[in-house]
Amino acid sequence: MSIVKLSNNGVKNATAFGSITGLGSMIFIKKLTASSSSTLSFVHGSGGVDFSTYKEYLFTFNNIHHQTINKYFSFNVSIDGGSNYNVAKTSTHFRAYHYESGSSATVEYVGGDDLAQGTGIQHIGQDIGINNDDSTSGYLHLFNPSGTVGVKHFIARTSNCVSTPTAQDAFTAGYINSTSAVDAVQFSVSSGNIDAGDICLYGIA
Repeated sequence: MSIVKLSNNGVKNATAFGSITGLGSMIFIKKLTASSSSTLSFVHGSGGVDFSTYKEYLFTFNNIHHQTINKYFSFNVSIDGGSNYNVAKTSTHFRAYHYESGSSATVEYVGGDDLAQGTGIQHIGQDIGINNDDSTSGYLHLFNPSGTVGVKHFIARTSNCVSTPTAQDAFTAGYINSTSAVDAVQFSVSSGNIDAGDICLYGIA
């Protein structure tokens, strides 16, 4: 099979390519499925979870459905094996949204969902509805969690079906302000349980 390339000099068939090196792999580690769950936790050394092998980890969220309306999908981290989820974080959060009715749409910074050395949960999806078709999906990147020099950065993006009903695209980024190794990551809702959905963990080689 050849690829046709158009240029000012005519059409060329490209049939030979050089090799591409340096590309990494996404390695599946673990999947957790919610069933009226208060939390979903990935703990180093438990169930095959290892936060020391890779420099980057990816969590994917698939159709996370909340029990309680207008609550926040969130995460927190631990540096003591999951005994406490209370590590200081500094972050920023903004979103774009569009009502189903078309009556309102905007892009805005949301100061109430960021943290300034906060130890509580970090919101990454907000105001989720509880109708059968309401949910949130997205991902969280966590960089070098086992490092003991410097902070640990994270980037999250979620697509949310908000209770209004509204389509919402939420962006969160920041850092975990600790030089200790992060060895557990926990997901929760700001109030109530996670009724359904799954979270998968991958290592980026």
